[in-house]
Amino acid sequence: MITPIPFDPHRFQAAARHYHARPPYSPRLFRWLADECALTSRDRVMDLGCGPGVIAIGLAPYVDEVVGIDPEPEMLARAREAIAAAGVAEAVSLMEGSSNDLAPALGRFAMVAMGRSFHWMDRVETLRRLNALIEPAGAVVLFNSSPQRTGWQREYREIITRYAGDNGRGWRGPDWIEHEDVLLDSAFSSLSRIAVIDRVEIEAETLVDRAFSMSRSAPNVLGPEKSAALAADLRALGGRIAVGGRITETVESGALIARRP
Repeated sequence: MITPIPFDPHRFQAAARHYHARPPYSPRLFRWLADECALTSRDRVMDLGCGPGVIAIGLAPYVDEVVGIDPEPEMLARAREAIAAAGVAEAVSLMEGSSNDLAPALGRFAMVAMGRSFHWMDRVETLRRLNALIEPAGAVVLFNSSPQRTGWQREYREIITRYAGDNGRGWRGPDWIEHEDVLLDSAFSSLSRIAVIDRVEIEAETLVDRAFSMSRSAPNVLGPEKSAALAADLRALGGRIAVGGRITETVESGALIARRP
């Protein structure tokens, strides 16, 4: 039996204003995924644990409606701003809630996408509920993006660990099972993966915001003194590696696609 992480609807309240600094999902990934899953302008999709709406915005051009769901009002506020700025407000609706609120009243979906949120849920129960909401040919899709962990990236992570401790995956309990194995034991047991790799440029200050967007190193977790010291060390790192105030990094963004056999 997998022990779920206790539900905390406001886990990312303080991190919401920094979440824009997370490594981006490539526009090429959304195009490829739309083709791979045969999304059409008649389809509805869900972005579960939508945060500031990045996936909802990426999928909006390919479908009729995206429903974004998140338990944190501050995240939803950021999502509304981003959705309006992207010009896709007519295609995206937002709802305060979580995987605990999945029910047939939400309607049917061609896809349910999650980005860095599935591990916070009761994964077995979430997939059971999604089985009743996803169309027969539909899919569960887990998004991820990560920078290449070489050079300055290693130093970056070491600085964060100095202040936050080595608990980057503290949500992994002793009975942790990888997402792939959870999916293989669910109704969505036919798995495939797609990924793209891009070089992207970021502002040096992004290093600070990215650290503050993480659950282990959010400002409310570290406290004012440690937060200030962490920010100072990361700005010093940025000053050493930035060229004209900008830093180049290599980012892989991918999607794990889970369908019914």
